Amino acid sequence: MPAATAPSATRHPSPADAPVTRGFLARATLLTAVLSAAGALLGLVRDQALARMFGAGSATDAFLVAWTVPEFAATLLIEDGLAIALIPAFSMALARRAQGVPGDPVRALVAGTLPRLALAFAAVAALLAVCAPQVVRVLAPGLPDPALAVDCTRLTATCALTFGLAGYCSAALRAHRRFLAPAAIYVAYNTGIITAVLVLGGRWGVRAAAFGVAAGGCLMVVAQLPVLWRELRGRSAAGPAGGEGGGRPMGLALLAAVLLFALCRQSQVLIERFLGSTLPAGAISHLNYAQKVAQIPMTLSLMLCTVTFPVVARALADGDTERARARVERDLALAACLVLAGASVVVACAPQIIELLFQRGAFTGRDTTATVRVMRVYAFGLLAQTLVGALIRSYFSAGRATWYPLGAMAAGLVVTAGAGAWAVGPWGVMGIAAANAAGITVTAALLLAGMGPRSIPIRTRRMLCELCRPVGAAVAATLAGAWAAGRFGPPVLALSAGALTVAAVFLLLGRALGDQGCVTALKSLRSVSRRLPHGRSR
Repeated sequence: MPAATAPSATRHPSPADAPVTRGFLARATLLTAVLSAAGALLGLVRDQALARMFGAGSATDAFLVAWTVPEFAATLLIEDGLAIALIPAFSMALARRAQGVPGDPVRALVAGTLPRLALAFAAVAALLAVCAPQVVRVLAPGLPDPALAVDCTRLTATCALTFGLAGYCSAALRAHRRFLAPAAIYVAYNTGIITAVLVLGGRWGVRAAAFGVAAGGCLMVVAQLPVLWRELRGRSAAGPAGGEGGGRPMGLALLAAVLLFALCRQSQVLIERFLGSTLPAGAISHLNYAQKVAQIPMTLSLMLCTVTFPVVARALADGDTERARARVERDLALAACLVLAGASVVVACAPQIIELLFQRGAFTGRDTTATVRVMRVYAFGLLAQTLVGALIRSYFSAGRATWYPLGAMAAGLVVTAGAGAWAVGPWGVMGIAAANAAGITVTAALLLAGMGPRSIPIRTRRMLCELCRPVGAAVAATLAGAWAAGRFGPPVLALSAGALTVAAVFLLLGRALGDQGCVTALKSLRSVSRRLPHGRSR
């Protein structure tokens, strides 16, 4: 039996120990989706400001090479890397605290990991700043103005520290089922960049955007640190934080497996930038703008997995594998439904979306045409991107190291590199985008095939059959949406008509085909509209 706490200990009840209800998950998902959508909207405003101020020329290409640092840092330290390793560790510590072990396992985990990780983050940031010329030379050897890219990279190198601290706070707060502050970090981040571009862009040029990245990273930490501090102080037990309360430590093998997978996944961007640097000026910018818009449906669809990942990890920490399996299968069906609906809008209404968002100032109609072509190709990989983002959490939710996901991602990266090198000559940026979609699809297929002993044992064949239904609905919805958008001249009216047609056709066909994701989405909408008065425990 677990050891009892000291008689003088005062242990306050924590939301992380309460049963998870349908209403809680719906509210948390809605909160996360709304704030993430706000962050994504500000990201579009940020990209609009960059396009208006600097266009799609060599200066923007130089900044986007430096932008590789925060892109990698976000994936490694906030989204798919550190969080996937930390949330199971915090879930295990919370489970042990609920069992009444001596001390406070959560504070012991923080004391044993945060100082070392912060030191590592700072060392990497300093190394990136010192080695910025070499980094730029490797990332984009054909860049016309490497000096400008070096200056920007030295400013964005600070993200290795600030994103690391922000990612640590996010993981800890989500494990405690606190979602407001983690969901708001990209609002703070993009606000910093937009402010810097608008205030300093006229004097500093594109370096103002790089300074905004550094300032935005600091704001991400400031937005979360006070909340985490109050959570750790308010939920702690009396007595020392050390002792045996730490539970199973976060192993180096687990951290290495997660970070290497995330690094390998983000290396797709490196391949794109490397191949794009050999094309005429503006190619990297077209790839960037197309990818940012195309990935919005994927980002929003994964919000549910972001909320439920701590729930799955806690279920496994409590030994309830069946509850974890059911949760993962529901998440996969709903995420696939949402991303395919979004991808249909992206493909059907691509010209109107890019024209409304970017075609002004230095961003010309020619840039719009090039970006639309690339975005439509990117959209073919969105389902695979979503499946990879959802499945990788299942592989590591038990807090055990496994190297299979890294192998699957490496295989996809080989496909991306080989296909991109072959296709960039005849098809340019469209060939690079097609190679990206092909590589991530290979990875998604391998991750699905490997589910079982290495991960949560979902029913793979049943899930594959389930995924075919929304794919069929998406094809029909895309064709109908493109037809509807083509009936109107003004881009606002065309986009509205196309998006509404896609939504109506997708939901009707999805429901007719028996797609569980569509059914779940409709139930969730009804629950939210009723303000969620009746939550059922899971």
